[in-house]
Amino acid sequence: MEKKNTNDKTAASGKARKADGKTAAAKKPGKTGATGFIKTTDTTTRSRRTGKTGPTGIIRETGKNGMGEEATAAEKALEASGKNGKNGKRLPVILVTNDDGINAPGIRNLVEAVRGLGKVVVVAPDKPQSGMGHAITIGNPLRLQPMHHLFEGVEAWSCSGTPVDCVKLAVDKVLRRKPDLCLSGINHGANHSINVIYSGTMSAAVEAAIESIPSMGFSLLDYSVEADFGPARKYVRIIVEQVLSRPMDKHLILNVNFPAVPDNLIKGIKICRQAYAKYEEDFVERNDPNSRKYYWLTGKFVNFDRGRDTDVWALEHNYVSVVPVQFDMTNYVLKSKLEKTWKL
Repeated sequence: MEKKNTNDKTAASGKARKADGKTAAAKKPGKTGATGFIKTTDTTTRSRRTGKTGPTGIIRETGKNGMGEEATAAEKALEASGKNGKNGKRLPVILVTNDDGINAPGIRNLVEAVRGLGKVVVVAPDKPQSGMGHAITIGNPLRLQPMHHLFEGVEAWSCSGTPVDCVKLAVDKVLRRKPDLCLSGINHGANHSINVIYSGTMSAAVEAAIESIPSMGFSLLDYSVEADFGPARKYVRIIVEQVLSRPMDKHLILNVNFPAVPDNLIKGIKICRQAYAKYEEDFVERNDPNSRKYYWLTGKFVNFDRGRDTDVWALEHNYVSVVPVQFDMTNYVLKSKLEKTWKL
């Protein structure tokens, strides 16, 4: 499998963190009910903000819902539709985002896959943000634009920032509460093995889990804009229904990849571990029209892991791979070893 070029999948710095010294908001009290959905004690209404720009650079627009004059009758109907499901039960709020941009075919297919499972709200980048990793915007203002026309019956906003920015703004400005589930994708291209570190798709899911929002990232092993998302759409719904049907760990993160084969060739779903595999990279040196050198990142994907329980193995054998991941990067085996061997 050849590596996608730098313009599509290049790792971002990831060093960008909040530099203004602000601390995270204190967590609100509350418990998780039997359904796995956050009870109302976790959803204290936040105070309405004025139309000022805060130190984070987020544009705060005035209006009854905090989003300016965009609170149309359609949006109010969407809000009302999320209050009750079957038998009067509250429908889960499902936040949908991605890194390929709000106009990408993958996110449209993701919305269609989960339509009817809850109140779906889309907040996604206004342009491709592949390979951004966990980057956040701290030096420029962020903007939200209504895009409700893109998804029939679904509230949608485009964001000028990264996938992680989208999750942060969705919680603080659009939903004004934590959703019950965050879904990211469906990405155009693989996010198995080492790709999970570079992926904007998966970083959005990780950010949600950091905020105690169960999340999943979905990727199809096909970079084409004309890729067939039909089989992926089917399995997205199966997996989301599985997650919604039982209590959810608030830090749940699932990295889901789909092989690019017809539905009749998919053998099923495998719970996997992340393969030890990476790109062997090469920077091709070229000259621009002014004879100045520039470099283009290329390379090929190499799998060093021969295990039959990895995501790469599963995908090569036409299974949907599901890898549970976490943001705690502590190596506990090495920690125990160092505690025993280091003389401190």
